[in-house]
Amino acid sequence: MTRPPTFEELFRDCQTTAVHLEMRDAYMKSDPAFIDWKAGEILDPAERWADWHAIVTEATSRGVEVRRARVVSTPVSEYIRFEYDVTDGLNITAGESVRWLSRRNATGIALPGNDFWLFDSHLVLVNHFDGEGENMEVELTEDPEVAKLCESAFEAVWQRATPHAAFELV
Repeated sequence: MTRPPTFEELFRDCQTTAVHLEMRDAYMKSDPAFIDWKAGEILDPAERWADWHAIVTEATSRGVEVRRARVVSTPVSEYIRFEYDVTDGLNITAGESVRWLSRRNATGIALPGNDFWLFDSHLVLVNHFDGEGENMEVELTEDPEVAKLCESAFEAVWQRATPHAAFELV
């Protein structure tokens, strides 16, 4: 049996686009960075997540367009406030474009049931979380119908979403 590619390998092999759609209001509340942020500690995201920052920076420096869209309930959860606070220092500085969409503005969009990454419009990494937002497993598929659904959903969200710098937390 062949070992599935690591996240770093997926980014390294990516040629043109990597898009990520997030649709939960909380992820991994057990994350030490989230716990530290809640306790009022100042975080340097690029230092705290140096591996992630390096992976994305390397991809964007090769010309890979990396975009992330977040569909969130408003007013936002404490976890989404945390994500918002670290986005500039992590995602934006690494070269990602990030947009936010209030869930109330997503009603007319057909969304997949899970968060995902879509690499080069054909390879989908599906993230499965439990009810508390803890990561359970990932699923990798090249099913053309799944890729088409994910690409369509992402682009529909992206078109309606607000760029990070203009998004106001409510």
